[in-house]
Amino acid sequence: MLRFTEEHEWLKLEGDIATVGITTHAAEQLGDLVFIELPKVGAALKKGEGAAVVESVKAASDVYAPVSGEVTEVNPAVVDDPTIVGGDPQGAGWLYRIRLADPGALDSLMDEAAYAAFAK
Repeated sequence: MLRFTEEHEWLKLEGDIATVGITTHAAEQLGDLVFIELPKVGAALKKGEGAAVVESVKAASDVYAPVSGEVTEVNPAVVDDPTIVGGDPQGAGWLYRIRLADPGALDSLMDEAAYAAFAK
């Protein structure tokens, strides 16, 4: 199940773990990424709070937690090479995985069609 936020994050749910990253639209708006800061494994995140930072030659942007839960894994490859996020933001450029505190939280997020309309 793929869901999106108004802050241009995406998440893909598998069981009770969601993989999170920035959308293709966000990556295109940011341009060339030069730095990424990820949350710590084990961190408890609340929906809407800053979870990560992506920095491009244009600007630095917070990546907000789309749901509340505990960070179970981060993607060290994007820290070593931030261009992975720009090249494949909704694939190899994922940022972190989070165990959902409340699976019902997904109900407030957009599906692909709604996000596509929103991002225009």
